[in-house]
Amino acid sequence: MATIPLTKRGAEMLKEELHRLKTVERHAVIQAIAEARAQGDLSENAEYEAAKDKQGFIEGRILELEGKLAAAQVIDPSAVDAGGRVIFGATVDLEEEASGSEVTYQIVGDDEADLKQGKISISSPIARALIGKEAGDVADVMAPGGVKRYEIVEVRYV
Repeated sequence: MATIPLTKRGAEMLKEELHRLKTVERHAVIQAIAEARAQGDLSENAEYEAAKDKQGFIEGRILELEGKLAAAQVIDPSAVDAGGRVIFGATVDLEEEASGSEVTYQIVGDDEADLKQGKISISSPIARALIGKEAGDVADVMAPGGVKRYEIVEVRYV
């Protein structure tokens, strides 16, 4: 099985979700199933069907999270010295050449990506274009609207 790169924070988030699913959500759905069973005829019981569906989702997500955490390669960006190059976990300040607008992204694992928080997936086109480059380099990113050019202003390992 291939390793899954995660930042320390990303691994903590997955562990928290797994703990919540096992300790809170699983027990709540078991209770909902028991209450639905107590209502009698299960063949036409929508609450029972909904609770069983939710139970299936929760158990599937638990298995998925356990698998990801077992295959995780946790990387602490602050403990890495990449000589100023963009690597997994790096926080990169960029300037778009066409508009001059500046953005900051941290390159993270697929499960922790959140564009609103400035976290982009390692498998995204922009991250793939940035990997290996350093401050002063220009990265060409194929975007839906055409090629965008970004100059790397600064690379940090936070």
